[in-house]
Amino acid sequence: MFKFNKKTLISTLIVSLLFTACGDDKPTKNYDGEKLLKEKCSSCHNLNMPPVVSDDELAPPMMAVSFHVNSFVKPTDESQRISKAIEFVVDYIFEPSFEKSFCDKESLTRYGLMPSQKEKLNKDEAKAVATYMFEHFTMKNLNQKQKEQAEYDSKPEGMKIALKYRCLGCHRIDKKIVGPSFNKIAKKYKNSPNIIQNSIKNGSVGKWESSKGAMMPKFKKVTDNELKILSNWILNVKNN
Repeated sequence: MFKFNKKTLISTLIVSLLFTACGDDKPTKNYDGEKLLKEKCSSCHNLNMPPVVSDDELAPPMMAVSFHVNSFVKPTDESQRISKAIEFVVDYIFEPSFEKSFCDKESLTRYGLMPSQKEKLNKDEAKAVATYMFEHFTMKNLNQKQKEQAEYDSKPEGMKIALKYRCLGCHRIDKKIVGPSFNKIAKKYKNSPNIIQNSIKNGSVGKWESSKGAMMPKFKKVTDNELKILSNWILNVKNN
C-alpha cells in the first residue's frame, strides 16, 4: 500500500489542479454579438430596423429572421422561447437544411438554402450573434425606431441637413454653444445667404467675438442644393 505524507499529498493536489486547469473546459470568451453580426452576416442580411428591402438582396433581412424564428420555435415552456430560438439559430448556422427551415416555400425559392458557416464562426461566436439578434430585433426596439423615424421625417429639410452634418454640435436655434445661435446668424446676415453658404462651405474664423477665436470648420461635402436649403432654413428658423 502506498503511503502519502502531508507534503506529498499537497504536491499531488497542486499538480492535479494545474492539469485540470489546462483541460478543455475553458471559460467562454465574452464575444461582441453586434460586432460579429456586422462582420459575418451583413454581406447577405440587411441589418437595418425597419429593414431596407431590395430586389437583389441575397438573404432575408435580419429583423425578419429574428421575428420569424421567435414566432415559430416551439418551447415546452413559454419562458424558454428565447433560449430555444438561440439554440435553433446556433444549430442552423452550422447545419442548415430545408427540413429545419421555418421559411415559406416562396422565400426558400427566392433566397435558396443558407450555406453552413462552420468556416466563419465558432460555436461561442454563433451563440453571441444569436443572443444579440433576439435582444436587439424586438418589437419594442422596432416601435422606438419607427417613432424616431416619424419624428425625423416631420422635421424641415433644413434641419435634416443640419442634423446630417452635425451643425447642432456647435449651434442651437436660440442658444450659443461654441458658435452663435442660428437666430443671431439670421439677424446678422438676413439679406446675405451667400455669406452663410460660404462660411459653411469654406469655414471661417474671427467673425464672431463671442466665439473667442473658435474656427468654423469647412464642410466641403455639402452640396450646392443642400447649402441653399440649409441657409434658407437658418434665415427663417424662427418660423419653423
